[in-house]
Amino acid sequence: MKKLSVPVSFPSPWRLWNVSAIRSVPLVVVGDPCENPVLPSGVIKLSDSNNFRDTLEVFENPSPSRNFTIEHHCPEFTSVCPKTGQPDYGTIVFTYVPDQVCVELKSLKMYLQRFRNEGIFYEAVTNRLMDDFIAVVKPRKVTVESRWTPRGGLNSNIIVNYPDLG
Repeated sequence: MKKLSVPVSFPSPWRLWNVSAIRSVPLVVVGDPCENPVLPSGVIKLSDSNNFRDTLEVFENPSPSRNFTIEHHCPEFTSVCPKTGQPDYGTIVFTYVPDQVCVELKSLKMYLQRFRNEGIFYEAVTNRLMDDFIAVVKPRKVTVESRWTPRGGLNSNIIVNYPDLG
């Protein structure tokens, strides 16, 4: 781990508090800063971790005999475009009818945050979210929708249903 000093300029109100206009702030760099995560093909490397689903936790369904719908919105989902390395921002919506268990929200939040540096296409991440959710929660039915912010004048919505609506 390398430590660098980076000069930071403070806005003028800081000077009123008798703080130096420029200070050195330690910056921690993990790994080789010159390492390029882009493969020769121009595609960003995926993480080696395929066990993101281990982050998800569940609790007992309080009314397993009743069909009711739960909807969770994550308006701050972030991943990385595997082609450009630019961040992708979107909203993920889980709509499901639980069977024996429900997903615990803090674990869902932590699970979704694991994709923050993951180089993955919209379609792939939406299907991966669905696969992991089904494997852990085992709902009666579920829809996972990813709504992506515009890039280059285009925006995309990816919707995956289980069971497949045919």
